[in-house]
Amino acid sequence: MVRSSRACTQAFFAALAALMLCIGTGAAQAQSVQARVQPADMAKQATVQRNQALAPVPAVVDLGAWAAPKTAAARSDVIQIGARRAVTLTGTTQATGALLQWQASGDGGLVAAVSFVSDDAFGLRAGLQIGSLPGNATVRVYAPDDRDGAFEISGRGIAQILQNNNQAGEVPATANTWWTPAVDGNELTVEIQLPAGAAASDVKVSIPSLVHIYENIFALIDDGTQFQAKLNNAASCTLDSTCYDAYARQRDAVARMLYVNADGAFLCTGTLLNDRTGSGTPYFMTANHCISSQAAASSLQTFWFYRTPSCNSRLLSSASKTLKDGAKLLYTSATPDATLLVLNDTPPAGAVFAGWDANAVAKGAAVVGVHHPRGDLQKISFGSVVGSTDCKPGKGVFTCYASDAMGENYYRVQWSQGMTEGGSSGSALFVNGVLTGMLSNGSASCTNAGGFNNYARFDRVFPAIQQWLFAEVAAFAADSHGRSAVFRFYNAQTGAHFYTASVEQRDAVIAVFPAFQYEGVAFYAYSQQAGAGLVPVYRFYNQQNASHVYTVSTSERDAMRANPAVFSDEGVAWWAQAGESSATQAVFRFLNQQTGRYFYTASAQERDQVIATYPQLQYQGVAYSLWVGQ
Repeated sequence: MVRSSRACTQAFFAALAALMLCIGTGAAQAQSVQARVQPADMAKQATVQRNQALAPVPAVVDLGAWAAPKTAAARSDVIQIGARRAVTLTGTTQATGALLQWQASGDGGLVAAVSFVSDDAFGLRAGLQIGSLPGNATVRVYAPDDRDGAFEISGRGIAQILQNNNQAGEVPATANTWWTPAVDGNELTVEIQLPAGAAASDVKVSIPSLVHIYENIFALIDDGTQFQAKLNNAASCTLDSTCYDAYARQRDAVARMLYVNADGAFLCTGTLLNDRTGSGTPYFMTANHCISSQAAASSLQTFWFYRTPSCNSRLLSSASKTLKDGAKLLYTSATPDATLLVLNDTPPAGAVFAGWDANAVAKGAAVVGVHHPRGDLQKISFGSVVGSTDCKPGKGVFTCYASDAMGENYYRVQWSQGMTEGGSSGSALFVNGVLTGMLSNGSASCTNAGGFNNYARFDRVFPAIQQWLFAEVAAFAADSHGRSAVFRFYNAQTGAHFYTASVEQRDAVIAVFPAFQYEGVAFYAYSQQAGAGLVPVYRFYNQQNASHVYTVSTSERDAMRANPAVFSDEGVAWWAQAGESSATQAVFRFLNQQTGRYFYTASAQERDQVIATYPQLQYQGVAYSLWVGQ
């Protein structure tokens, strides 16, 4: 027996109710924070719901050989691994639209794809300039022979990344470019799937450039074979961090970085940081000369546990994880050379939020550096602070003047064991197990063991970033009830959206109800009334049109409660903030005048696209405010 879509939807919510779990019925003298470990039961980043769309036949753009793929990096302390390559055949929305051959996806929607080939590339990244893209679209990126392993992101997820770019004041072409994650090999496919009811004309995308990766940083190796060099590019005097278990917490806080800027693709190193309340917000520290713009931050991939499984094995650990959703730029400064980001992804279980100390380090202090020289498997170095340095950034280099006193903005470090190289930039300097500096520049190398490295002093950067890492504990954040992710789904049968703050409910929907397309984290909210200034968001199920209503209005709540034949009261979904602030983002509400269903979004870009594209959706303004992070 075949049931109607409405009956299926009602059955879904009846089943879902059974799966629902109850969701929560002054500065110190020493400015320091200890580390915390990401727990195994932390809400993980779920994949976008796969709709089992038929594999499209992609249009192929073959760029052929590239005469001179390698280019010199603008500075010697970062490692450039790829450069931009122009693509004229997809350089405009019209040209790209002509190549996208839309076909039925098998679920009532549409799907199309385009592949790019760049000879001799070890990897590729594509830069998609987004004119318009439905929030419920799914974008897949994969190597042609690995569609099942595709990276997937919703149109809404891309819109949120681009909103960060626009809010940071990036020029339009840069602000509206989303960089795909890197795909291993010389061919990359971009696939776009639209749900039922969406039109191909809603997609206005161009792909004017690729990054051609000319260094092999991806492939696994077999110890003792000709492939051995693929992951072992660091100099011979560097030390494998896996051999030093006493520093397990420090090494689990440090990640390899891959990002894109105007010149191409680069590698650096960064460190996950804890905050005063241990909130789990993924603050990430690196150097300004690595990432200094929101556009570069948005392109960031981080590689975790990127080291050997056993001491000096020269193989990549199977525990390695890669995060691909970029980051938001919070602070950057050319001197001291430092950048603070917050990752858009949830760090993997076992990652460590490093402790830090914003007090000055004494001359002679023993130090440890954990880093990825030349993008290699993680290494460790041991040394001491021998003085301080005054460093001024120049065109691709720093001019530094050493001092035996400790009054300058950089710690001057000399190594007794191990070494750093280009690609180690941005990595942490640890003293007594906590971060005290970020690698900026230096002359030390395996052939110049008596040289020095200069680390931006964390105590000099701290006053500008303490608003995030050491903020006064707000009344509603002082207890154990922190903010939780609120996840968004799109119902391909009804065109409605569904939101939940329950990880269990999210995973049940993904596993059991394929009509509900998972669109990722929409925003963050409180699971309980944790203090003043918060208001409850009530959730009701409209039985007539199979959709949900979310409201902070007590009069709207009371009207729906008075009509139980239509509206099922599902209680308080989460707690929000009634007014806007610098720490929150507005949630916008629309009413579909044809179906009576409501649509909500926390993306100003998606709001504007909906206003411009869907006249049947009546804009009703700001519903309430929520948070962009934990």
